[in-house]
Amino acid sequence: MKKNIFVIVLVVLLAGVAVYQNAQRANKETLMPTEQAPQVNFLAPSFTLTGLDGKSYSIGGEREKPLLVNFWASWCGPCEEEAPDLVNVYNKYQGQFDLYAVNVTPGDKMDNIKKFVETHKYPFPVLLDKQGTNAETYRVVAIPTSFLIDKNGVVREVIHVLSAKELDKKIAGLIKG
Repeated sequence: MKKNIFVIVLVVLLAGVAVYQNAQRANKETLMPTEQAPQVNFLAPSFTLTGLDGKSYSIGGEREKPLLVNFWASWCGPCEEEAPDLVNVYNKYQGQFDLYAVNVTPGDKMDNIKKFVETHKYPFPVLLDKQGTNAETYRVVAIPTSFLIDKNGVVREVIHVLSAKELDKKIAGLIKG
């Protein structure tokens, strides 16, 4: 009888250890993407996308100039409002920072993307996040969302639509470092 109780306790204990290990493994797997999400004062997640111009553009790591990464879509009203301000601030500080407009393509149509870019005369690269995986990695839940990234590849701020004056102030601060 004592031997049977010992075996039962051992089996329950081993089952408990197995359940605990599986739970720990599941927690690690669900936490990994969160750990890779961009956070202020941490390195920006890296990715490379193709632009409308057919060239490849990379985000992540050290760069010559700071960078504003703007996630947007052609059907987005606030993106429409923000577009002229992005163009103006880019032209004002041209050569002092980079701006990549990342279109969240799965919810958009190529004809609409091209029309939007032509209408607003985007002078900066427009990247296509065709599967939306980069917007997902960056935890973009509302568009537009922009990430200000310094020359060291560190996220300095996450912003949404700002007044032209506030956007100008943020870019000037980013350039100044």
